[in-house]
Amino acid sequence: MSEMLSDTALDQLFRHARTFNAWLDREVTDAQLHQLYDLLKFGPTSANSSPMRLVFVKSAEAKAKLSPFLSEGNRAKTMAAPVTAIVANDHAFHEKLPQLFPHADAKSWFEGNQPLIDTTAFRNATLQGAYLILAARAVGLDCGPMSGFDNAGVDAAFFAGTSVKSNFLINIGYGDASRDLFPRSPRLSFDEACTIA
Repeated sequence: MSEMLSDTALDQLFRHARTFNAWLDREVTDAQLHQLYDLLKFGPTSANSSPMRLVFVKSAEAKAKLSPFLSEGNRAKTMAAPVTAIVANDHAFHEKLPQLFPHADAKSWFEGNQPLIDTTAFRNATLQGAYLILAARAVGLDCGPMSGFDNAGVDAAFFAGTSVKSNFLINIGYGDASRDLFPRSPRLSFDEACTIA
């Protein structure tokens, strides 16, 4: 049976975690990126579909390729981040279902049904992107998830000729709390957001 996490862990994952806009000059290693994926991959998705595909933008060359497609407000902070994850949806995810969901013919559920493929890919890859944020926080990294980029441009630059489409971006590194950290915005209360039926 699972046990309640400590307040320290809950603070790190949720209560004290922030969206960072400034970054310390500190490397995020390839080994850390493997560690993130090896945690987030266990998060549940529909029929274990796992449609998220990631590009971890680290090199100067890759950053230069990404830069033109960022909105002006997102460019400087993204170029300063040690890593930017392009969280993307694979719209041919169902081709891997015989491997990922072998106890049923799940691939046949999607074949020929593009609207179902598209909504399943988008929903579940977005969910996996949230798992990435939690995995990063769990291993001591900070995140800055964002929209504000040209999806078509990113797709042409990073996913040309594939069934993969960009969803959103997550800057990853060690956040600099002394710069560009806005006061925490309000959240809706339980009664404003929830109903128990």
